[in-house]
Parts: sequence; structure tokens; C-alpha cells
Amino acid sequence: MTLRVNVISIFPGMFDALSFGMSGRALEKKALDLCLTNPRDFAKNRYRTIDDRPYGGGPGMVMMPEPLCAAIDAVKKGQGAGPVVYLSPKGRRMTQTDVESFAALPELTLIAGRYEGIDERIIQTRVDDEVSIGDYVLAGGEFAAMVLIEAIARLLPGVLGNDESAVQESFTSGILDYPHYTRPECFENLRVPEVLLSGDHKKIADWRQQQALKVTKERRPDLLETRSQGVDEQA
Repeated sequence: MTLRVNVISIFPGMFDALSFGMSGRALEKKALDLCLTNPRDFAKNRYRTIDDRPYGGGPGMVMMPEPLCAAIDAVKKGQGAGPVVYLSPKGRRMTQTDVESFAALPELTLIAGRYEGIDERIIQTRVDDEVSIGDYVLAGGEFAAMVLIEAIARLLPGVLGNDESAVQESFTSGILDYPHYTRPECFENLRVPEVLLSGDHKKIADWRQQQALKVTKERRPDLLETRSQGVDEQA
């Protein structure tokens, strides 16, 4: 199955970066199909204007509803579009669970806003979900959209060299990943933990679980609280 991701952006050329790495592999294997639409192509004047000053005053510009809505409607008419997701600092914070849900869809449409954002009426009439990749602000939604696409691409069937890799990593299990080591056995007087050289798979699995919990407790204790609440709710 191929996941089609429609991206609506005034800078479609930025998405050439997705031809590298894991997303590039997904595109090559036809697990991912990327379709780019520029709202400027739907602007009504010869200057291809897609932004204007905000009502009520204030700094910056706002993306106008007409070109953006026309772009969204064109995508929906042509392909069906799937859920329409707007990448926004004021959206709910995206999680690995969200990524997994998006990866299971046949189609998804992402809106990469610019300037101070998009006209609120677009969100009211065309957007199904508004998500943020973190508590900070970017110049536009293109990089946020690429982050989401890269996260999705690695979950698509056949993209990872070992599908088990997607299961044994941070956030998939609700906690952070355990430390990883490779050759050489000793580097700058730091040795690989003996348990990893033991060949005892049970001891290795236990050590990794303990280390994952330790790292999570030190760096993201909130994840352990959320995990604990989930267990309590199921009990």
C-alpha cells in the first residue's frame, strides 16, 4: 500500500530534501507518494498574492483564505485528500502515537503555513487537525511538515532495513530508548558494558529495559507519569 501525502506550501522546492535518507527510500520503494501544491497557483491577481495585513492591526501578514482554500479544494477534488492537518505552533503537540496513526492512512494532506499564520476561517472550514512539533516557532510550516513526513516514512512497510527497529526505539514503547554501543569494544578508555558481550539474551533484554527506564526518569519523567496513568486506567 502507498501512502499519498499532499503538501500545500508556497515553497514546494524545499521538499526536495525528502529525496534523501529514509524518506527518499520510502519514495523510491513507492511506499510514499508526495504531491506538492502551491497556493500561489490559485491566486487571483497577476502578482499571485497569497497574504495580506491582519484585521485589527499588528505585525506581519496573514495567509489569505481564498488561494489556500482553493488549493485544498483542488487536492480534495483530485484525490480525496484524507485528513487535512495544519502544522502550527498553537496546535496540540504531536506524539509517536499520532505518527503511527498518520502512517496507517492511505492519504494525508498537510498545510505548511507562513508569516503570522493562516486565516482562522480556513481552520474552521477546511482543517481536521492542528498539530505542533514542539514548543517553539519556525518561519513557516515546511520544516515541520518534513519532520512529520520523515517520522511517518520510517514506519511504512519495507522502508526500514529491519522492521523491528521501529518497535525498539524511543516513544514507541512509551519511554526513551536504551543506550547503544558498537565496535570497538574499548574507546577512549570507555568499555562496552559486559552484559552486552555476554550472549545472554535475557540479561541483555533486562539491562536494556532498566537503562531505558533510567534514561527516561532522568530526562523525561513526564513520560513515566503518563505511562503509569495509562496502566492505572486499564487496571
